[in-house]
Amino acid sequence: MKEKISEIKEELKQTAPEDMAAFIARHEADPREGAARIVQSARRKLAAYQKEEDRVYSMLAYERRYAGEGPICGIDEAGRGPLAGPVVAAAVILKPEDPIFYVNDSKKLSAARREKLFEEIMDRAAGVGVGIADAARIDQINILQADYEAMREAAGSLPLAPSLALNDAVTIPELGIRQIPIIHGDALSLSIAAASIIAKVTRDRMMMEYDRIYPEYGFASHKGYGTAQHIKALQTYGPCPIHRRSFITHFI
Repeated sequence: MKEKISEIKEELKQTAPEDMAAFIARHEADPREGAARIVQSARRKLAAYQKEEDRVYSMLAYERRYAGEGPICGIDEAGRGPLAGPVVAAAVILKPEDPIFYVNDSKKLSAARREKLFEEIMDRAAGVGVGIADAARIDQINILQADYEAMREAAGSLPLAPSLALNDAVTIPELGIRQIPIIHGDALSLSIAAASIIAKVTRDRMMMEYDRIYPEYGFASHKGYGTAQHIKALQTYGPCPIHRRSFITHFI
């Protein structure tokens, strides 16, 4: 007895992308119009999955090239430009045999997608490290040195020591391991892209907390960047403890 169309539709909902080809093989000979529509939907899902598989594979080119050197971490940061809040760096060691789909440069992802991927990276990566330099530290040693300091802290807090770092366009002083700076690395390396997501989500969550402490500045919406709303609040209320004094001299 043939399955009902509703049953085939439900089966499609429950089928993992990697099992879609088998689903199509089971149902493509079904002559019913409803079954044909479902199979066509399955073919679209399979094509999208294969396209993402190809993209992820291409973003592992550097990781494959240097695979013989030992654990490889990607390093990236978030928050160099804002007027307030910390700069946050992250280092991520992925498992080559377990690539995480949809990881990309954090700027290309929606907030909801970043949050979901953050949890997946934390759960499935071989190691994640985070480093933070607050506003006072940025004012003390300047943003570039604070950025480097946060990156070193992130790499140093990994649960296993990396042999090689893939960095987004920078060479980090005193890191102590070989480094490969890659221009637009967060769009070209899956490890760097994963680090960009961890750094961005960590910092955004911190700025949401600061918004509850200092609600007059609107940190939840602009995350400390120099929007018109933020500058107006800064001029109205003056700086709060998380403002970077070295960044706001033109506004107050």
